[in-house]
Amino acid sequence: MTEIELWIAALLSLTVLSAAVLVLLVKNHIAAVAAASVVSLGLALLFVLMRAPDVAMTEAAIGAGLSSLILALALRRLGLWQIDGVKSRQNLIKAINGVERDA
Repeated sequence: MTEIELWIAALLSLTVLSAAVLVLLVKNHIAAVAAASVVSLGLALLFVLMRAPDVAMTEAAIGAGLSSLILALALRRLGLWQIDGVKSRQNLIKAINGVERDA
């Protein structure tokens, strides 16, 4: 690898690590799904730098594309796509209990 490729790899690694920490720390579920997509996309770019285009395409298609779509649809199905944290927690409790309660 050339020196510029090493700098790009270091920057991508830092981005992937910070996005992975963000997935764990963020309160909003949609933001966590977006950060998980950034992790997968960063890994795909790292695979391109390591000259593994087949693995990169698979990671981009499955990791960033399909997994993010499935997670977003699951959030919508559970009613957790709202920005409001209180409403999200109430919807999560309803989804877990399977009962409609008035809060």
